[in-house]
Amino acid sequence: MTTPRARSGALLALGSMSCVQLGLAASVGLFAVVPPEGVAALRLGWAGLLLLVIARPRPSSFTRASFGAAVLLGVVTAGLTMLFMAAVARIPLGTAAAIEFLGPLGVAVFRGRGRALVWPVLAGGGVVLLTEPWQGATDPVGVAFALGAALCWAGYILLTQRVGDAVTGLQGLAVSMLVAGVVGVGVASALVPDLGASLTGPVLLLGLALALLLPVVPFALEMLALRRLAAGAFGTLMALEPAIALLVGAVVLGQLPPVLAVVGIVLVVTAGVGAARTGERLPDDGARVAREPSPV
Repeated sequence: MTTPRARSGALLALGSMSCVQLGLAASVGLFAVVPPEGVAALRLGWAGLLLLVIARPRPSSFTRASFGAAVLLGVVTAGLTMLFMAAVARIPLGTAAAIEFLGPLGVAVFRGRGRALVWPVLAGGGVVLLTEPWQGATDPVGVAFALGAALCWAGYILLTQRVGDAVTGLQGLAVSMLVAGVVGVGVASALVPDLGASLTGPVLLLGLALALLLPVVPFALEMLALRRLAAGAFGTLMALEPAIALLVGAVVLGQLPPVLAVVGIVLVVTAGVGAARTGERLPDDGARVAREPSPV
């Protein structure tokens, strides 16, 4: 029987995923004023500053190896965020989220017991239905960016585990997000020379709000949810994120999906649920792979 504590945990997890997707939808809405690279840099920069203030990392908390891992995690985080922003500028949010989800799904399957191939095959079929390559209508550059984001998300999971094991609290995350902010701003400035002209006061405040919506508030909600839910149940819930992305894209952005796209999302979500429920290598380690959030 589901307990009130478990129900509240499920609501917190769903709230976290909803914040992520609403933040992404709001980011898409900002593209008319700031290019995708600038939106990604704006969010990363604010998130890095916020976590620096919240966590206050101390040099004594790091070894040379753990600090290097945190820096590398920041570079991967910047790549993930910027690639995903470039993807959603070209393809629907639900499609981009489903393709990006192949990253954590692949990690969960690879590190799980038995390494069942049915889940990546099922997810791959879902992505084919989402992109409909036989129609030629889906922007291949957008799909390539989403696949790049998936690879970065896989790297993010592995590096987050390494940093989390070596550094206590949020200090590793704070360093990595600060690095991500610096990398994001640097890359955006190089790609968009006149970026500063679009960063008006209202745009900067909107960027701060987006950074709170993603990743600060979702991270807090996920921490609260994990205190109420078993890791396997949490991982199963997180597999619903591509479906939430599809719903948010339809309601907020007016990206109404065709029937095949809906079927594709169902296949990807089913693969995610299956990998989360059966792909644990060990009770703790496998669960961490399944529950690792995306920072995009």
